[in-house]
Amino acid sequence: MNIITKTITLDDNRVIEIETGKLAKQADGSVVVKMGKTMLLAAVTCAKEAKENVDFMPLQVEYKEKFASAGRFPGGFLKREGRPSDYEILVSRLVDRALRPLFPDNFHAEVYVTVNLISADGVDMPDALAGLAASAALSVSDIPFGGPISEVRIARADGNWIINPTFEQNTNADIDIIVAATFDNILMVEGEMKEVSEAEMLEAIKIAHQEIKKHCKVQMELAEEVGKTVKREYSHETNDEELKAAVREFCYEKCYAIAKSGTGKHERTEAFSALKEQFIATIPEEEIDEKKQMIDRYYHDVEKEAMRNMILDEGIRLDGRKTTEIRPIWCEIDYLPSAHGSAIFTRGETQSLTTVTLGTKLDEKELDEVLIQGTQQFVLHYNFPPFSTGEAKAARGTSRREVGHGNLAFRALKSLVPIGQNNPYAIRVVSDILESNGSSSMATVCAGTLALMDAGVKIAKPVSGIAMGLITDTKNDKYAVLSDILGDEDHLGDMDFKVTGTKDGITATQMDIKVDGLPYDVLAQALEQARQGRLHILGKILETISEPRDDYKPHVPRIEQLVIDKDFIGAVIGPGGKIIQEIQKLTNSTITITEEGDKGLVDIFCNDKEGMELAIKKIKAIVTVPEIGAVYQGTIKSIMEFGAFVEILPNKDGLLHISEIDYKRFGSMTETGLKEGDAIEVKLLEIDERTGKMRLSRRALLDKPANWQEPERQERPRNSNNNNNNRRRSNNRR
Repeated sequence: MNIITKTITLDDNRVIEIETGKLAKQADGSVVVKMGKTMLLAAVTCAKEAKENVDFMPLQVEYKEKFASAGRFPGGFLKREGRPSDYEILVSRLVDRALRPLFPDNFHAEVYVTVNLISADGVDMPDALAGLAASAALSVSDIPFGGPISEVRIARADGNWIINPTFEQNTNADIDIIVAATFDNILMVEGEMKEVSEAEMLEAIKIAHQEIKKHCKVQMELAEEVGKTVKREYSHETNDEELKAAVREFCYEKCYAIAKSGTGKHERTEAFSALKEQFIATIPEEEIDEKKQMIDRYYHDVEKEAMRNMILDEGIRLDGRKTTEIRPIWCEIDYLPSAHGSAIFTRGETQSLTTVTLGTKLDEKELDEVLIQGTQQFVLHYNFPPFSTGEAKAARGTSRREVGHGNLAFRALKSLVPIGQNNPYAIRVVSDILESNGSSSMATVCAGTLALMDAGVKIAKPVSGIAMGLITDTKNDKYAVLSDILGDEDHLGDMDFKVTGTKDGITATQMDIKVDGLPYDVLAQALEQARQGRLHILGKILETISEPRDDYKPHVPRIEQLVIDKDFIGAVIGPGGKIIQEIQKLTNSTITITEEGDKGLVDIFCNDKEGMELAIKKIKAIVTVPEIGAVYQGTIKSIMEFGAFVEILPNKDGLLHISEIDYKRFGSMTETGLKEGDAIEVKLLEIDERTGKMRLSRRALLDKPANWQEPERQERPRNSNNNNNNRRRSNNRR
């Protein structure tokens, strides 16, 4: 084995190790990245040749967490890792988005990148290391790749910047983003913030990039030691320069005219397709099959060039807008009468129908991942059916894109949605995209804000989102930042930069940059332009609904929350859950109890007002502490010779002595007429400090007879046998 190890030292003296030559040596490239007790194994493989008629980069990135890495068994019947969790998909996307732009444009062989979490103690966050591991594996292979890159998480906690924070350090962060970059250029940014300024976000990106440069330099040294600085040769595309020139000459001016026509998405797409068919008709029929793929590629380049030049030269976009202009917006709330909250948000040709559903703690999302367990009170799901773009195909499960877009919208809203003691409901937001032409995830954020306020959820502030684009011409030093981009502007442009926030600051961002050497002043302009667009959209939202409804809608099941002492949780639940189950059955309610510190949070979920009141009454009775002097409506549980035991509160009995039943004297309990099960009002006279036994009185609640006198208490006679025994002991001692 030729084991080579390199190290990266962070500013706080923690060390990242990169090791190659020990594991997975039959892969084209493999490394183990270690930080503390967290270890990732990354392996990359590449097909020798591209498949026929493939004109794109078939890259597949898989991030997988092994339960054994944390000493845990997987859940489920099979007890083995199954389909990827949402978290694994999100990490895979973070790595994919950073790597994909760096493969050569004409390289089309299948590349598989696999990153496995093989050791973890729950201290260090593995997702921040996955991009570094994938890039290092590519660096020690002969696969053509324009890296190296690295990804780091940067967080700000208590005013301090931290690179790759631990789980604990990240808990209190107000900025939490992952940045991916090469030595020279930013590639990708994604994360969440708590209403921070544009300048603060830009500072975080700059600090992260300085750290990434160290990681890239170490990978360059590693590749040189392994001897993989020269990559494999390949030939995946056939080119015809004469055909390329013919396509441009025939199509460019016509493409420019179509791009400038300002028509809708479908009309424009049909016009572009018809133009390409017109050119194909000029090719001899026997040559079409041979040249079809090249024509598609060359025509795409001409269409892209025409659209970009139109924007850069004339400041006109595909739909006729100016670079800073936002598409027309209309909103509507309470569209679905049976939903707990609903809203439609339409911006241009992008539309989201979003619903809010309120539930109990039993409806919360359960998390059972390798390093994350627990529940999630607020969830957001994003659906992108094919009909939203006019495609005629079946919807086959949830795509990675849907998971990623939903997570971005979730991050945008989550810090403003009340959870815990401020909100007893579990909240599910679902965005169904009905039309799409760019920025559907941002439409989800806006529609989510509207639907939450329509449902009566007391969000701290409304949130809006906007997607920014970029067109650059580095040769002529020209660029244009585009507000509220269309789908074509995303596809043919150099940047997709999504920003969400309130009137006071940014809450989430996602940025993918497709061009080298983007200056920070251009990023700053994009952020400022995004802020202005975001505020414009926020104004449209507030015109529809300015604040959350005062109350939930009449058909929303109600939740009442009681805070009890932790010591009473067991009493409310009862042995084997008997008591709480009886209350739920009697009141037709759902009751959950959560322990928080020294308190218990009791949530009562009920459709019926009477049932809710009865459930509250019964629980309060269980947790009420008896008070001396208080009067209780009790139930006789048992009759004894000397009195009766009366239950004044659930599972709390006291003695009603025969002498305390009435002013009248009874010779036996039979004369009182009392029997088990009778309801009786009594007063609590005394609680024994040592035993906790309670002494009750019914007599104290009755009017005292005019001639009645309290009988004198007689001293208890001494036991003569005891006296004799005492004398004997005294004589024996003598």
